[in-house]
Amino acid sequence: MSAESKLASLSLILPPAPKPVAVYKPLVVFGNAAYVSGHGPVRTDGSLITGVVGKDLDLEAGKAAARQVGLAILATLRSQLGSLDKVKRVVKTLGMVNSAADFYDHPKVINGFSELMRDVFGDDAGVGARSAVGMGPLPGNISVEVECIFELR
Repeated sequence: MSAESKLASLSLILPPAPKPVAVYKPLVVFGNAAYVSGHGPVRTDGSLITGVVGKDLDLEAGKAAARQVGLAILATLRSQLGSLDKVKRVVKTLGMVNSAADFYDHPKVINGFSELMRDVFGDDAGVGARSAVGMGPLPGNISVEVECIFELR
């Protein structure tokens, strides 16, 4: 099943593709790779999920924020490439969690992003190399930021 078909079958609604808030491009294609700039958890109404995971948000809310980042990245991929079906696979993900000093479950938070990519692109193509780290603060106090690289068809 294609990524576009899978997105529809999962009844996923993408937020508007985020616009740059500084001097950068949301996505750069280089050869057969798409480098996606850091994205935050944009809701369908354009608002952001904010707060410190482990303080303002619990693990499940952090994981949901990471999933929302994934939806924002899918929106950018579709907007910039024309179709998610141009994506061959996830290559590398860097997930950054706006976390309290005593919060250590960063990988579990970023699973919200990774599980979404797996669900959309498949068990093999949707799972790539990954790093999950704690940071603080993130821009605008967003809860999660993710940047990633995709291989294109």
